[in-house]
Amino acid sequence: MEKTKTRRLAISFQSDIPDTEQETNAEAKDKQPDESGSKGRLLEFLAIATVPMVLVLGNSMLVPILPDMQEILGISKFQSSLVITLFSFAAGLFIPVLGYLSDRFGRKAIIIPSLIVYGAAGILAGFGAVWKSYTIIIAARAIQGLAAAGTAPIAMALVGDMYKGATESKALGLTEASNGAGKVISPILGSLLALIVWYAAFFAFPLFCALSLVAMIFLIKEPKREKQPQKLKEYIEGIKSTFKQKGRWLITSFFAGSLGLFILFGVLFYLSNVLEKDPYNIDGVKKGLVLAIPLLGMVTTSYITGSVIKKNGILMRWLMNIGLILMTVSLGASIFFFKNLYLFIGLLTVSSIGTGLLLPCLNTMITGSVTKEERGMITSLYSSLRFLGVAAGPPLFGWMMGVSDRIVFISVSALSLLALGLVFFMIKPDKQVN
Repeated sequence: MEKTKTRRLAISFQSDIPDTEQETNAEAKDKQPDESGSKGRLLEFLAIATVPMVLVLGNSMLVPILPDMQEILGISKFQSSLVITLFSFAAGLFIPVLGYLSDRFGRKAIIIPSLIVYGAAGILAGFGAVWKSYTIIIAARAIQGLAAAGTAPIAMALVGDMYKGATESKALGLTEASNGAGKVISPILGSLLALIVWYAAFFAFPLFCALSLVAMIFLIKEPKREKQPQKLKEYIEGIKSTFKQKGRWLITSFFAGSLGLFILFGVLFYLSNVLEKDPYNIDGVKKGLVLAIPLLGMVTTSYITGSVIKKNGILMRWLMNIGLILMTVSLGASIFFFKNLYLFIGLLTVSSIGTGLLLPCLNTMITGSVTKEERGMITSLYSSLRFLGVAAGPPLFGWMMGVSDRIVFISVSALSLLALGLVFFMIKPDKQVN
């Protein structure tokens, strides 16, 4: 009996050796000067970061021109809002599909065609604007949304394929920061382009797609796949198994990530409306600069967080909970100070910093939680919910604003507190995240 027990312990110990060696090799690779510190690695980071940047520019850059579109095309506010909403809906719907295809055929095989279609549909929308055809514009935006599903969500899975250890968390932090940076500059850039002609943003956007396309083709070398693609039935069973084993914290992570972006964009929508009214009367480029302040807090924090967490599970847990505490407290304080613009923007910046602490940790845990063969689907489901959070923010905040300003911040503070409780009790990563 004792001999059998000893043998089992030996087998158990031996089964852990490959994982330990793989982790050690990954850490050693991260420390090699010719890899992690090289110009080539930096260019890879920048190439991947262009993908989420392009995704954001393709949507947020159009927000400043919606009033002009309504006037020139003679359409309603609802019809103009569909230019944004239909894009987000199409993207959210197709993200899981393209996530599966990226698991089966490779990340670049999805990202590159998606960028081409994304840019081409932008040109089509531009000509629709020149011809004053709302039908062409809205059809082109739906195509763009479909193509957008194959960009940033798949780039997140690509990061998980290419890097391990501290390098992966740093790359994911940069990806999140790039996403936020796009949100910072897009309203300003859209306002500036509108000074040329109201539809200039449609034609400018394909240029950004072209730059990202060139970077992906020439700077990114996707790792070779060691296994043959799974059959659909086996693939679905694998996804089910993943959620059965890790669903408790994965679903909590999905909720927290989508809630963070729901609050961020909803609050920015609220602030955008407040700035245009008395006594502030801030509009155009000036308004874009004011809105950039909270976003800049999120961008800076996201990059720093991604650089320091280095797969440290304990640190991630601390930062996630601190981030949600900052969100809860600052949004709760906004109930009393939302009429003081300077203090209000300061509180929103603190909340955005909390979001910047939360999201890179969630990204790192989610991408590292599954095998390479299933990573595209899991990260795509997560990205799909984030998209829905972004899309739901403005209309729901608009509805709450019609009820009461205080209701807005009571609601989002309570939701942040709920997320804090769920994350505290449901997400307890190991000391070293895989």
